[in-house]
This record gives sequence, C-alpha cells and structure tokens, in this order.
Amino acid sequence: MTELTDLAQDEAVELTSELIRIDTTNTGEPETTVGERAAAEYVIAKLEEVGYETTYVESGAPGRGNVFARLSGADTARGALLVHGHLDVVPADPTEWSVHPFSGAVQDGYIWGRGAVDMKDMVGMTLSTARRFKRDGIVPPRDLVFAFLADEEAGGAFGSQWLVDHRPDLFDGVTEAVGEVGGFSVTLGEDLRAYTIEIAEKGIAWMRLRARGRAGHGSMLHDDNAVTKLAAAVARLGAHEFPLVVTDSVRSFLTSVTELTGLEFDEDNLPGAVAKLGPFARVVGATLRDTANPTMLTAGYKANVIPSLAEAVVDCRVLPGREAAFERELDDVLGPDIEREWVTHLPAVETTFDGDLIAAMTAALQAEDPGARTIPYVLSGGTDAKAIHTLGIRCFGFAPLRLPPDLDFTALFHGVDERVPVDAVRFGARVLDRFLRHC
Repeated sequence: MTELTDLAQDEAVELTSELIRIDTTNTGEPETTVGERAAAEYVIAKLEEVGYETTYVESGAPGRGNVFARLSGADTARGALLVHGHLDVVPADPTEWSVHPFSGAVQDGYIWGRGAVDMKDMVGMTLSTARRFKRDGIVPPRDLVFAFLADEEAGGAFGSQWLVDHRPDLFDGVTEAVGEVGGFSVTLGEDLRAYTIEIAEKGIAWMRLRARGRAGHGSMLHDDNAVTKLAAAVARLGAHEFPLVVTDSVRSFLTSVTELTGLEFDEDNLPGAVAKLGPFARVVGATLRDTANPTMLTAGYKANVIPSLAEAVVDCRVLPGREAAFERELDDVLGPDIEREWVTHLPAVETTFDGDLIAAMTAALQAEDPGARTIPYVLSGGTDAKAIHTLGIRCFGFAPLRLPPDLDFTALFHGVDERVPVDAVRFGARVLDRFLRHC
C-alpha cells in the first residue's frame, strides 16, 4: 500500500481549518443553533467530489443535518466499522479569545478555533482519509461507514439518538465503532508516551430541580421561600462528595499505568496517587466517583416579589453500575422538599480492552511512533457512543494525536483558545490511514 503523502496530510489540516470556519454553534436550543446543515453540505461536497454516494438526513428538525457514506471492503462477510464524528460545537465568546474562535487560523504550529479538538480535527482527518481511499482505489479489509452527525454537544436528541431510533438502517451491518476522545498521547515519563483508548464513558444525567413555596411580598417576614429552599439544597449538593468507586475499566487503566511506569495506586489515597499523572489527572479523577455539579439557577421575576417556584439544573455524571445507588444518595442530599426530573438521561457505556480492533489501533500507532503504548481509559464526559452502543455496536474512542508533553490538552475541550497542533493532525492522518487499511 502507498504511504500517506505530504499532500494528503496537508489536506487533513486544510479540511480541519475549513470546518472550523463554518460556525456550527449548538446552544442546546434549536432556534439558536446554527450551521449544522452548512457543515453537512460541505462534507457532502467533499465526499461526492471523489465519487461517494452520500445519504443526508435531517433529524427531527430543519437544519439538523447528518451525513452517511459507505465504502465497500474486501470481506463483506465481516461486520462493518463505523467511523463517526460530530459537526456541532459549543458556544464561544470571541472577546475571550486571542484568536477568533471561528477563524480556523493556522499559526504558531496550531490550528485554532472552536472545535479544533472537539472534534473537527477528527472530522478533518476522517474526511481526508475517506477521500484518499476513494481517490486511490484503496479497498479496506471490511466495509467502512462514515458518519458525520449533528447535536452531540446537546446530547444527540437531533443527531445520534434520533438516528438510532428512526434510521437504524443506516447502521446496518456495523459491529464496531470508533469516535472521539481517545487515541491522544499522554506523556508518562521521558520518551514514554501512552496513547489512551476510550473503552468506557460515565452516564450523562442532566437534572432539573424544583423548590416550591408561598409567594409573597419581599418586605415581609416569610418562612416558606422557594429560593431559600433551593439555594440550600444546591449548596448541599455542590459540597457533597460521592464515594470512591473503582470500576473494572478504571482498574484496567490504573493497572496499565502501573505496568508502564511503576507508579502504585494505593486505594487508601487514590486521589493523591492519581494527581501524580499531571494534567491528565483532571479526567482520571472524575472517573473515580459520581459527580453532580449545579450549573444553572432560575427564580423570580421582580425584586420585591418572593416567587413560588425556584429551579436549578445539575450536570450529573454516573459511573457504570452506579445508577440506583446514585439516585438514592441524591435524594438523601436534596431532602424531601426538592422535586427532581431528568432533562437528559443517557446510560454509561463500557466495553473491554481486547480484540483485533485494539491490536490494529496499537499497530498503527507504533508504526508512526515506535515507542507508543496503548492503555484503556474511562471518559468522564459523553459522546455519540451513548446512542450507538444501544444497537449492539462495540464503541471505542480513537482520534489519534501525538501531543507535545507540555500541552494541557484536556483543558482545551470547551476551553478558551481551543487549538490542536498541526503536527498532531498530520500524525493522526497517518495513523488513521494505517488503521483503516488494517482494521
């Protein structure tokens, strides 16, 4: 097979930059979400230019565009591999950035902009690889299904969740999938790079809380104030620490790091041991326990009116197998005066770190970085795998990037001045090319 040329690697950089320049801000509200259809049309044009037949689906609302394309493989009896990415991004305030978040600027060795790491870099690499295979007549070992999806940043109700419920035919024959937030390097020692393969995700449970009281005049004594009840409950929840729980997937990660580095993870002081992992401890620490972070408060309509209703929204992330215990603990902390309901409730995802696909990922990484080691890890956030795995598809996070050891990569997700190294995207394009030729 031909090696990936500089031109093809440059195309991955160019496509990533161009995708960032399409503002696909997902506010969580359909009326203010923009750009998904424009991005989908861009993807369609790039795929059809080299000969793909594409399927465009608007999922449940105008403009919520999703694109599918399939490339036939040598062994049609094997299950297909889904390579998926989302086109939407979270909002960005240009006044906070040193480079405009929708400039797609390529400067100082980085591609800058909202979506650079979450996840238009992977979309760009996937699109360039799909184009190269079709253009050069490369036949992969199995069918490849490329999916470019809407609405991941708001839980996928207009993207993966809708597609799984209404168009499962688009996933026909797929047995395994690769998507975002895995495959990036973490430097664990001098010239020791571990590449993280995501094998599990915490569940997402966005929750609305309500406190009710008696409305009244703000100048009078009042012993049934909804705002006071809610504020006290939210404060209790925000200060509460859920118990440490080491799931099988987390234990697999800790064991792998110990084998590579000799670092021991004493369960009597697990947070302290994890802190030795540096910036990556931010992600790992969040997978040691359930979390419930208050994010929004709403109450009242006038300064001198005590309202009868106060509401809050809480972002809950729940470990595999912990749902029932988590809900019991929630109710104990919140108390009987607080009503709660799920706004979004997506289960945890978990698989094992084994099989031919893991071997193919490892081989592709080591061909480009001979010192590479692959390790499993658990994602504290969520991806479209939440929906996709319900079809019986085994899901992994694999968006390969070789990162500088001093780059605090995980802080860039949804962060100000989000950016990805140009060299990392070129590396990822080479790895993805090798991986998909031997998957």
